[in-house]
Order: sequence, then C-alpha cells, then structure tokens
Amino acid sequence: MHCEYFTRGVCRSCALLDQPYATQLADKEQHCRELLAAHSGITWLPAVASAESGYRNKAKMVVTGTSDRPVLGILDPEGAGVDLRDCPLYPEPLRAAFPALADLIRRADLTPYDVAGRRGELKYLLVTLSPDEELMVRFVLRSTEPLARLRKHLPGLLAALPAVRVASVNVQPVHQAVLEGDREILLTDTATLPMRLNGLRLLLRPQSFFQTNTEVAAALYRQAAAWVDDAAPSSVWDLYCGVGGFALHCADGVRDVVGVEVSAEAVASAVASRDLAGLERATFVADDATAFALRAATSPDLVVVNPPRRGIGPELAGWLERSQVSHVVYSSCNAASLARDLATMPSLRPRAARVLDMFPQTAHYEVVTLLERG
Repeated sequence: MHCEYFTRGVCRSCALLDQPYATQLADKEQHCRELLAAHSGITWLPAVASAESGYRNKAKMVVTGTSDRPVLGILDPEGAGVDLRDCPLYPEPLRAAFPALADLIRRADLTPYDVAGRRGELKYLLVTLSPDEELMVRFVLRSTEPLARLRKHLPGLLAALPAVRVASVNVQPVHQAVLEGDREILLTDTATLPMRLNGLRLLLRPQSFFQTNTEVAAALYRQAAAWVDDAAPSSVWDLYCGVGGFALHCADGVRDVVGVEVSAEAVASAVASRDLAGLERATFVADDATAFALRAATSPDLVVVNPPRRGIGPELAGWLERSQVSHVVYSSCNAASLARDLATMPSLRPRAARVLDMFPQTAHYEVVTLLERG
C-alpha cells in the first residue's frame, strides 16, 4: 500500500507500512505463538489476511482549522491538525463523503475545537460505513449550542449525500481527550445502521461498538460459530457481547443464548438485531460481565468472551476455572492479556487458535482460541 501521508512523514499511524504484508502477517502469528507457547497441543489454523488498504469501516476524524476551512484528520505532535481525507485505509465511499461533510461544517458554522485555547464546538467527526455503503455520521460537540444550525442544514447534507442513514450529535463537554460523551441526540428519524454480514443484519446504534474491519469481523464470527456448532452446547453465554455479533451467530433457534454487555446502547442494538432475525431464544442483558457471572446460580455449557485489551481479569477467569463450563471461545485483541488469563484457568486448555489480521499496517491483531475443559 502506498501512502503519501506516510511518505511525507505527516502520519505514522501505519507503523508497519514499509514491511511487505506477508511479513506483517507472519510476524503477528509468530508473536501470538510465542505468547501462548506455554500451552502445548494447540492446533493453529491458517491466519486470516485482510485487504491491505480500504479496510476501515469507520473514520474517527479530529476536526481542527476553522469553520470555513475545516481540517479532518489527526493532531500532529505539536497539536496542529493534519488533514487525512485521502487516507488509503478508508474505502472510496467513505472518502467520497468527506467533501459534503466539510461543506456542512461550513454552512452550519461549526467552529472546530481549539485544544490549546479550550474554545470551539466541534471536536470529532465519526463516520461509519456499512457493507451496503450506507453511512452513520456523528458530530461530537462540546455543547448543544450549534444544534439548531445543524438541524437547519441537515436536509442539504442528506440531499448531497443520500447514503447517510443515521446522523446524530454526541455531547462531550470536558476539556480532555475523550472521544465521546454519554448524551446522544438523533438528527434523523432512523436510529440504526444495518451491518450485513454472514446472512445477519446487525443494527448498529450511534454509541455501539463494532469491529473496524468488516470482512475480518465476518471471518471471526464464522470461526467462533463453527467451533460452537462442533461443541453442540445447549446453552451459551456471550460475555462482553457488544451489539451481539457472537451471540447471534451462535443462536440457532434451539440452544439458549444469553448476551451480556455493560453498554445499554449496545444491548438495544443487539435486541433489535435479534428481533429482526427472529431468534427468540437469544436474550440480552445490560450488565457487567464479571458481576453477571458471579451472581449466576448455574453456568452454561459454553461461554464466549470478547473483552477489551485488558482481558477478562482474575475474577472472571477464576469463575470460569471453578465453573462447569466445558468450552470457552476467547476472542482477544491483546494476546498478552489472553496469555495472562489462560495462566489462571489451567483446567481450560487451548485446543485451537487462529490469528485474524483486523489491523493491517499496524502491530495489532485479533486472535480467537477454543478452550476445552480437561
């Protein structure tokens, strides 16, 4: 992949860009194998490669400059804005949306936030692209002061950019590098962006997390579902379920599936997706994953965990170790925390593993493992 931003040295986010992609992928798998080397007998499935460019389904753009000449991209080490509208990681439909969005910023007079001066309104522009090339656009503002102007000019945006299905304002008032706040204000009648993959439609709401790489996420869900089908459990928990990707891929209309996620917004997405798919035996609960497990009177046959980078931690790992759960599917974005968690669950042995390259050109990757009690 060629990138002018990288060549000019103005953006080095793709730290591995000067390495051949085959080398990147091989190094990631080797890194993961080394971290899990204490566990013998793992069957390593072939690593899942990604497209080298155009794979990101979301743009998280810091907005700087002025309302007349907005800069959409990142901050350099000195705090100045770097425009990344032509970043080759973004697919063409996403890049094509930026001119109309910049025009809306001008017309609605959305003053970009000045970090040093602690003034201005528009902090971030968050844009998500679905497999059907529809868009969710979120404006992260310090206050609701520009809301009336945004509403006034929204019809012009929808006319210029008919791919926009969902638009919203997120209010983030604090003077900190926090991506978004708790309050979300919908600007469109539609509240969900359908993410279609593997025959399912996951209905993504504005504050719901979804994997950045849609194609690799689809492969991840397929792998987990295949392992679950082979284990043939009658009951499954999906802890840290997000918008329900694993849970809904594991639901077959026969087994009982429970998804647990602390974000109520993500649970609302999962429930809507379940209803759309007619998977009545899947239920979703807004709760802390560890607290839910520790309170439970019984345990399921199989548990799927997809925690943040810190891993599941000693409490949940201890519960799994003590439980009657026969299989665990552990999806991790940080193999180091995965290795720490596995060390506290000696009764649950990794039988199979697969690296999935969710983030080409960087050192990050996803690994999914199948654990079996015995």
